[in-house]
Amino acid sequence: MKATSTFIHNDFLLQNEFSRILYHSYAKDLPIIDYHNHLSPKDICENKKFKTISEIWLEGDHYKWRAMRTLGIDEMYITGKASGKDKFLKWSETVPYSIRNPLFHWTHMELKKHFSISELLSPETAEKIYSSANEQLQRSSHSVQGLLKMNNVEVVCTTDDPIDTLIHHTTYAGKEKIMKLLPTFRPDKSYAVENIESYLKYLNKLEIKSNIQIKNFEDLLAALENRIDYFHKTGCRLSDHGLENLYHFKKGTYNIEQIFKKIKNQKSISTSEINYFKFEVLYFLSTCYHKRGWVQQYHLGAIRNNNRRLLKKLGPDTGFDSIGDYSQAKNLSGFLNSLDTTDQLAKTILYNLNPSNNEVFASMVGNFNDGTVKGKVQYGAAWWFLDQKDGMEKHLNTLSSLGMLSCFVGMLTDSRSFLSFPRHDYFRRILCNLIGGDVKNGILPKDEKWLGKIVSDICYHNAKAFFPF
Repeated sequence: MKATSTFIHNDFLLQNEFSRILYHSYAKDLPIIDYHNHLSPKDICENKKFKTISEIWLEGDHYKWRAMRTLGIDEMYITGKASGKDKFLKWSETVPYSIRNPLFHWTHMELKKHFSISELLSPETAEKIYSSANEQLQRSSHSVQGLLKMNNVEVVCTTDDPIDTLIHHTTYAGKEKIMKLLPTFRPDKSYAVENIESYLKYLNKLEIKSNIQIKNFEDLLAALENRIDYFHKTGCRLSDHGLENLYHFKKGTYNIEQIFKKIKNQKSISTSEINYFKFEVLYFLSTCYHKRGWVQQYHLGAIRNNNRRLLKKLGPDTGFDSIGDYSQAKNLSGFLNSLDTTDQLAKTILYNLNPSNNEVFASMVGNFNDGTVKGKVQYGAAWWFLDQKDGMEKHLNTLSSLGMLSCFVGMLTDSRSFLSFPRHDYFRRILCNLIGGDVKNGILPKDEKWLGKIVSDICYHNAKAFFPF
């Protein structure tokens, strides 16, 4: 693969003149509100400097790990004990073979944005790129906060468990930084009763953090609300939930206190009881979010930890999750309706992982937009396996056809890497090219100010207005 300095250029992905006008004049320079990611608040607060590009780029990135495994690279060079440099060299062998995967675009956009490196990464360029990137990472401009400033990031919302102390958020807030660092309430473990032994250990930790002894189900809800209040005082205005699908039951279908008693006594509970327990907790949490004016997020559809052998060896979040094929519509409708019936439905973002459900989600959100808030219920950005060019275009086209693209709150990184912010630029280019293409084809009128405003709203202003930061 020959090195080139022209692949990622100023007009990358912008295939006509009007697309280029929209991007350069209305999208490119807008700040970033990254309202969902998995970045380390500790690293942000302490303004960490990474020693090598391997450390900041390869550690924790299961997108890259999956590609390397597929190419037949030994686990020693992925999550194993190989040196950082050797892991980078193995990644450089992978990149030329990742064509048409978003990793190929992301890799070169990230190198160009953060290190001014235009050469394509390959075994021939790897040593030079490794050395140059490592040298730049020692500069103040390439500390964590420096990288966030370089990307014009205005808000970072991390993902945090109810038992987290949030010490790094509070410490950072006391430093009066321009960029906001805010927590997101992610209570998945508070209703993960599939493994009762692990769940009871979690309840013990929740008791300590909330200073509430959890003897019954009402105590559990009180402890969770206690933590919600703590998060709220720390600036949190978002919740997030990762689920296969949502749950809906008629209230009282099961005796929730009896289910909780079984759990406390380590007695087995049925699948229906597990699902009912989750419904009751999620319903209560959702009413708490509404009362405080939060935005709730639901990431739906992943089937996780498929490879049990490698899960046991490497643990979760190491690259063995995929798209699930769960039934979504009926329970999703029922859950949202149960909250809307009493006017307790908070602003909501629904993320779909299965592209066959795109139309289901895009049409569902329209059922619960009641005119009280612009885009109150959102069809969230193309997520995980879908946050690539084809997936984003399908998402945008579906949202346009069945909803209101102009009300969309835009992109996020959903990443663990501080080099991933060019994904916002990737999205902005794809959006501008899509609209510009419609103008070129005579599908939309050539009105720069009107379409420019819609583009800038989607890229920044809608999120700015939607999230109560």
